[in-house]
Amino acid sequence: MYIVVTMYYDTCTYGRGSRTYRRELLRESRRVNGKVVKRTVANVTDWPEAVKAALRAALGSDRGEGQPGGLSGRVAGQPGFSLCQGRSVGALYLLLEQARQLGLLQALGGERAGRLALWQVLARTQDQGSRLSAVRLARTQMVPELLDLDRFDEDDLYANLDWLCGRQQQIEDSLFRLRYREGTAPGLFLYDVTSTYLEGQCNGLAAFGYNRDGKRGKKQLVVGLLTDAEGWPLAIEVFRGNTNDPATVASQIRKLADRFGSADVTLVGDRGMLKSRQLADLAARHMHYITAITRPQIEGLLRAGHLQMELFDEQAAEVTDSAEAVRYIVRRNPKQAERMADRRDDQLAAVRRRIAQVNTYLTDHPRAKVETALRNLGAHLARLRLNAWVSVAADGRSVVLFLDEDDHAEAAKLDGCYVLKTDLKPEQASAHTIDARYRDLAQVEWAFRTCKTALLEIRPVHVRLESRTKGHALVVMLSYILIGRLTGLWQNLDITVEEGLKELRELCTVTVDIQGAARIEEIPTPRESSRKLLAAADVSLPAALATHPSSVDTKRKLTSRRKKR
Repeated sequence: MYIVVTMYYDTCTYGRGSRTYRRELLRESRRVNGKVVKRTVANVTDWPEAVKAALRAALGSDRGEGQPGGLSGRVAGQPGFSLCQGRSVGALYLLLEQARQLGLLQALGGERAGRLALWQVLARTQDQGSRLSAVRLARTQMVPELLDLDRFDEDDLYANLDWLCGRQQQIEDSLFRLRYREGTAPGLFLYDVTSTYLEGQCNGLAAFGYNRDGKRGKKQLVVGLLTDAEGWPLAIEVFRGNTNDPATVASQIRKLADRFGSADVTLVGDRGMLKSRQLADLAARHMHYITAITRPQIEGLLRAGHLQMELFDEQAAEVTDSAEAVRYIVRRNPKQAERMADRRDDQLAAVRRRIAQVNTYLTDHPRAKVETALRNLGAHLARLRLNAWVSVAADGRSVVLFLDEDDHAEAAKLDGCYVLKTDLKPEQASAHTIDARYRDLAQVEWAFRTCKTALLEIRPVHVRLESRTKGHALVVMLSYILIGRLTGLWQNLDITVEEGLKELRELCTVTVDIQGAARIEEIPTPRESSRKLLAAADVSLPAALATHPSSVDTKRKLTSRRKKR
């Protein structure tokens, strides 16, 4: 349900017998799912003429007259009127309009649960806090008026996560159908996996596993994101924290086959994700794949003579394995090779500094054992993966560094090199096309960076139940869709999405109380920078809004939870 509320000044002249009458009303118009509903707020026929003139000038009539944004200046100081700062409206109105255009309102539905879910998405886009903080945020914004929500608290939002979990497939399918009409489903999908660590221990999906964030001793969740070729999120799924990457692929194949598939589907997955079992599942569904093979696999192909080092060049080369009916796309990325060489040099410089510190310590502490220092340095080299060509040895009570140039060259020969594997035939996709589609995985990686470390934060999760964890992940994905939309709209402006939303949150209404008969939330004229943000998104703010009789508040109060000093 999408609701637009406006106030206007309505006049009417009518006759009864030989007499003519004129009545003047302050009215409210609401558009609910395309249907206009009107309500009379106050009969102002007998009000002072100066007050009525101010109302007419500010609100205009139902014929589109009047100039918005002028009411507060005209009624300031008038008897029977009071002015005060209202709630924030700029960011909320903008996000609500984008949600309507993207189909989020239609996908979530018009019932109360859908509107609560919509608020969770809009709140997450503005602030990455808990459900409690989302309620506190709603107290400062025009949420009841724009979303037509009656009173709610944090418990309602927690329960709403359960509702989102139960409706996730329906919501994702609805957004997919809105983006791809019947017969236009994409033929290529991107899939990648990440992990996010938890501070607590009691989440229903939390487990110890391979932690990509390098947080030892922290339980984690594994999150899989399926997108189209442009990186547009289609589905998100949360797995237990000890789930390995290939084990997450089976459910994605079912989604492609049963929900998002078309006649010719190709799944693009990162190295190590699509293994023999997953490739067999794709073949059974008549689907194709593009993936990268690991460095040990590349070295195996080189030893077997299937690949030669001369093939690795800036331009993609192709090798066909007729026995396995697969194609290998071979390429070297010079920039990546340079980055890897620089990283290796930085690591070697850090090792030299560490050895200098160790030698100083051994000199200052005669009882310190050189063997212990060698053992610790050897373990450090192994962690940095430099032990294949870097070693240390004792020279009296000093540690000496040794480099093996031949082993160094062997370790660096595959810098920037990668090999793609696909079962697509040459007439279906050229080597250049396959390479470009694999590099499209950067779109998913950008989504993960946004959802983990940038404007959006999937962490901290702030929930424990499995269903609510999945609902929380869906909220983050829907918020990311809004962020992606604003990123495109504001790409020509010298401002980030986070900065733009922060600025628009400063745009608040002016509350006008009219002789105790009506309350109007007037929206002042935005400053120039805010107008540019709204204009880039093609959003026009109304002149005023009628207040909603409901209010929002939390059950748990911060004052009662704070430690007394």
